Amino acid sequence: MPSIDLNADLGEGAGFDAELMGLVTSANVCCGAHAGGPDETAATLELARRHGVAVGAHPGYPDREHFGRRPLPAPSNTLSAQLVHQLAGFVAAASRIGVKVRYVKPHGALYNQAAADAAFANVACSAVAGWALPVIGLPGSEVERTCAALGLTFVPEGFADRRYRPDGSLVPRTEPDAFVHDPAEAVEQVEWLVRERGVKTVCVHGDSPGAVAFTAAVRAGLLARGFALAPFA
Repeated sequence: MPSIDLNADLGEGAGFDAELMGLVTSANVCCGAHAGGPDETAATLELARRHGVAVGAHPGYPDREHFGRRPLPAPSNTLSAQLVHQLAGFVAAASRIGVKVRYVKPHGALYNQAAADAAFANVACSAVAGWALPVIGLPGSEVERTCAALGLTFVPEGFADRRYRPDGSLVPRTEPDAFVHDPAEAVEQVEWLVRERGVKTVCVHGDSPGAVAFTAAVRAGLLARGFALAPFA
């Protein structure tokens, strides 16, 4: 079996960061817009440094009421400036703690809108271009195409705990049966994503009550199947 990266969205105030950091190989650390804040970001970066976990920036819409998961009607210059601001602050915070930022993964609605809409993908990826960091996204998405156009490295991602539509997009959280709860099923899905979709990193969400137990079981299942777990970056 190939090597696979196991990532989680952390620094969002869910309360499980310390436990999850010991289970994952990469941490998508909230930039403080959709959740968290400077203290939460710094604490999460320090956890990642101590555990030797690769760090990526996790910028999102500054819509804390909806956790950055409410879609925007259209991209804008304001959104572009907000993303650059988030990334600049995050890179500076990481530098103070002695952590290298290795990639960027958009959060929530930004992630999904950029996957499907070239205009959103252009805003998201252009914000990253100044740092020339790899960008995580769905395989075959507009993000992948935009990264190619801008000369950025694209990293295809799969989800262990989310279900997929036939077109490769994620089943929306608002629809029934959008989540995978059985770790054994999640491991089977990861194997399929690696084999059929070429994913290099797999996400487990860190904001659900059972996140730690689920992630530990998925990690154990992947190791039992012969996967090597290591950061992609």
